[in-house]
Amino acid sequence: MKIALITPGFGGGYYCGNCVRDTKYVHLLQSMDHQIFKIPIYMPLDFEANNSEEIPVFYGALSVYLKQSYPFFRKAPAWLDHLLNSKNAFKIAAKMSGSTNATGLEPLTISMLQGAQGNQQEELEQLIDWMDEHLKPDIVYLSNALLIGLAPRIKEKFNIPVVCSLQDEDTWVDSMRPSFRTETWSLLQKQAKYVDLFMAPSDYYVSFMKERLKLEDRKIKKIYLGIDPLEYNFIPADQKPSNIGFISRMSSENGLGILMDAFIEMHTLQDFNSETKLFITGGYTNEDKKFLKFQKKKLLRAGLSDKVVFHKDFTLEGKKYFFDNISLLSVPVCKGEAFGLYLLEALASGTPVVQPALGSFPEIIEASGGGITYETNLAKNLAKELIQLLSNKERLHHLSISGRQAVTETFNLHHILSKTIQTYQQLLLDKKSNPDLPSSHKDKVCF
Repeated sequence: MKIALITPGFGGGYYCGNCVRDTKYVHLLQSMDHQIFKIPIYMPLDFEANNSEEIPVFYGALSVYLKQSYPFFRKAPAWLDHLLNSKNAFKIAAKMSGSTNATGLEPLTISMLQGAQGNQQEELEQLIDWMDEHLKPDIVYLSNALLIGLAPRIKEKFNIPVVCSLQDEDTWVDSMRPSFRTETWSLLQKQAKYVDLFMAPSDYYVSFMKERLKLEDRKIKKIYLGIDPLEYNFIPADQKPSNIGFISRMSSENGLGILMDAFIEMHTLQDFNSETKLFITGGYTNEDKKFLKFQKKKLLRAGLSDKVVFHKDFTLEGKKYFFDNISLLSVPVCKGEAFGLYLLEALASGTPVVQPALGSFPEIIEASGGGITYETNLAKNLAKELIQLLSNKERLHHLSISGRQAVTETFNLHHILSKTIQTYQQLLLDKKSNPDLPSSHKDKVCF
């Protein structure tokens, strides 16, 4: 099977769960003898990684932004377009990327969702022409719903199934100003008819996006995220240092400020182990610097600067060191998430998780048995749960064993990708039985 995976690049500057997911999927699918091509848009997937397939970056971030904001750039000479899509230009864009706030980027988001009717027709045709010349895929996989503006043209050109992963698109759309927000959800609903199947990572997000996109049951399916447990060192939490960890982009939205406040509060209590440290990793973007500076000032005032370790390496090897040195993980995302791949990475490493009862967190923690949730996402509530768990070695051990077992059995990437491939094959068989009918318009998709 020849699969085109179209995914936004981010340059590798911060922890991106979607990017980790896509990379792991590609490597395993290739080992299963499937041809899968990861096509980056906006930016390179990782500036340091070798791109052996020499796949170009489409919809270069600076070029697309300037053409959207300043129409005269749409008639720019080839040399300027080449300059705007150079490695140095991408590095500049990478420093500005990573925002979960769409304010100021609403027109570009809408234009991208308009596809061939938007202001990026030239970039769209470049992508289609390249796929036609070099790939001719059997199926196209879009990494998130903000890319489904590509789907109508893909269907028109190749008449093949298009599938789309769903992962926290609402965070972006709902941060827009009201008028843009309404138009964006309307466009997402309109373009959804060109997608054969949406894959959501939790029951929570299936229900949420089915309502937001006005989808029929047959158009959306839950497929959990997964990892390979053998890639991670398993050490039960009761055998590791009594430290707490955070792994995600170091931002306010991801709850780092809540965890910092909880950590400070914990150290004010007389019966708390004063040797406990907080390990933080995941990188940050330019817009997070002010927030991080404020957090570090809080630590300095509390006299805890030496108790917080900012771990810069969040490659796989860096993550192994990180998880080897913590007994608990907490990423208290302010609004919750559709999943949170870092939960599985922690559980595979024998590290229980402590998460707010928001989004999919209760569902994933119940399914794994590898952690706990707490009501009301406040620092004092998080501090209480962290202290109770750190002082209960027997429970830590039990949660570690349960979490690792769940990753091995329920969230194992090998099992999940086998189910995913079966889904793809069914879509292709269904298409083969109706070759003249666009697959997105069929009355029934069977699984």
